[in-house]
Formats: sequence, structure tokens, C-alpha cells
Amino acid sequence: MPIDDLVRLRRARDRMDREYEQPLDLPALAATAMMSSGHFSRSFRAAFGETPYGYLMTRRVERAKALLRRGDMTVTEVCWAVGCSSLGSFSSRFTELVGETPSAYRAREHGADEPVPPCYAKIYTRPPRNSGKA
Repeated sequence: MPIDDLVRLRRARDRMDREYEQPLDLPALAATAMMSSGHFSRSFRAAFGETPYGYLMTRRVERAKALLRRGDMTVTEVCWAVGCSSLGSFSSRFTELVGETPSAYRAREHGADEPVPPCYAKIYTRPPRNSGKA
């Protein structure tokens, strides 16, 4: 893959990291990468091992986990706060990635709030990817 394509793909991925709560769709992300939607989707998957939608939902679930651990927001409020427009889709994806429902995750004890270096927090809070699903 040409280096210019990788630079543009990273620009779109960085946008997803920054603006995960915004209504980002495939055409908007493809425009960020200056590619057609089809080429962007195929290239993104080849470069990062998952679809743009899968990557974006992983970002949203990571943020949702942090908001749910705080305990001061309902699951519905968290769903809207992370940019999901459907509570059912959010709950399904959260359960698929985390292994428990958002309500169950919110309700259980999460241990002491000890300071954790960001590099470790990212490793341990990123939901695992299921093989072949996006």
C-alpha cells in the first residue's frame, strides 16, 4: 500500500479517535482520507485489520466503559454521549465486545480508582476484537 494512502487512512482513524461521539459515517470518513467510500473501506481493513465501523464502535465502547464505571449516567445517557443513535445496537455491540451488558457492567464493582498509567489503561480497557466480525 502506498505511503500516501497510509497517511490519509491514519488521518481518518485519528478523526475517529477524536470525534467518536459525532455522527461519523463512511462517506465523511472517506472524504477525510480523500478516497472513495469503497476504496477507503477496503484500504482501512487491509491497513488496520478491521472495518472503519468496527474501529469506531471499539472507540465508542472504550469511552462507554469509562462513563459506566463512573456510575453517574444511565446506560441510555452513555449511549447518546458516545455517539450511538440506537440503544439496541449500542447494547448489542457492547455485549459482544465486553462480554456483559452495559447495565451489568455499570452495576458491578470496578475496584479502587488507583492511578493507572495511560499506556496500561489503554491495553486493559480496550475491548478484544472477535475474529472475523466487524
